[in-house]
Amino acid sequence: MSVSYKKLWKLLIDKGLNKTQLCAEAGITTNAMARLGRDEDVRVEVLVKICSALNCTMDDIMEIIPDHDIQQRRLRE
Repeated sequence: MSVSYKKLWKLLIDKGLNKTQLCAEAGITTNAMARLGRDEDVRVEVLVKICSALNCTMDDIMEIIPDHDIQQRRLRE
């Protein structure tokens, strides 16, 4: 399984925020933000801070993608 943070980037656009502003408001590091940008694993603490800053739930900022969906996407590319 893999994770995607596309929902987070859309939410930031909808709220008129950029990544730097989110880092400051949520109190997360630029390293954590870089990992999010690469759809890599981050600590749950980071996700909780983001949700708290954006007043949302984890479902609003991320989705889990099953392995078979990833394989199908790669085949289409």
